Amino acid sequence: MRKTPKKYPASAIYLERINRAIDYILQHLDAPLRLETIAQVACFSPFHFHRIFRHIVGESLQAFVKRVRLERAVALITRQDWATRRKSSLTDIALACGFASSADFSRCFRQSYGVAPSKFDVATFRRERREEWQKIASPPGGQHLLDKLKPGANPDKFTVKLRRLPPRCVAYIRVTDAYKPDAVPEAIQRLMKWAEARGLADGQWLGYMWDDPEIVASELCRYDVGLEVPDFKPAGEIGRMHFPAMQIAEVEVRGGIDLEMRALDWLFGTWLPASGYVPTEQPCFEAWIGRPFAHGCEHFALRVQIPVERA
Repeated sequence: MRKTPKKYPASAIYLERINRAIDYILQHLDAPLRLETIAQVACFSPFHFHRIFRHIVGESLQAFVKRVRLERAVALITRQDWATRRKSSLTDIALACGFASSADFSRCFRQSYGVAPSKFDVATFRRERREEWQKIASPPGGQHLLDKLKPGANPDKFTVKLRRLPPRCVAYIRVTDAYKPDAVPEAIQRLMKWAEARGLADGQWLGYMWDDPEIVASELCRYDVGLEVPDFKPAGEIGRMHFPAMQIAEVEVRGGIDLEMRALDWLFGTWLPASGYVPTEQPCFEAWIGRPFAHGCEHFALRVQIPVERA
């Protein structure tokens, strides 16, 4: 199991700048990522940026970029099962994730996962990751509630609504250890206080995770607590993200985390393979109906939204 990087508290201005750098990295994984460019995005000198990034994130810039590129590659390998008409070669995947060549990709992949990408058992890997995640996310004695829904099964009679969303400006607070108890609710409280002071608290609240817990170790999963707002200048831990217009596949959920997980399992395991759509590189959204946790932490009212495009 990967050792958890050690992170350190950061001042608000430093946190804002590092989040800005991470946002840039995630949006440009398929392109060359030079230290000088990322440092400029974060408004640090290249000489100091590397040390500051490691101090706050817990990984060197090089290690972070390599890890998230490989994790995206695993996600793309998984995607082969969702749209067999759109299979990509390992070279295509390597280039889409920013590796210089398939040889460079294979070498890095083997160093991290112990096998060549062509020999990687993605189904077993995801199953083991999910079992680890279930132990953390499930209530005591309730791990079975998060068991994976079998493809084709839809006991909750979910239905999908396809919608187009306009471009959105989102104020967010990033939670870097999303499964730590109370981490997300506390971030929501801080963003709620910020929003109420500006008369924005009754807008569309969002939650979205940049990492798939069936691929990324739970302690490394990054979750953004967000709120759609008019454009503004980010400050401190309140970051700003601009999402482009997108098409989404949406399922309404009113229940516990087990119901939300069955909705996601059904969307990815049953609906997507037969839909003619594939997920895009945008995160999966939780769009709250009303304010977050209005019904407590055991009952959610939200819409699960997967950004999609035609296969």
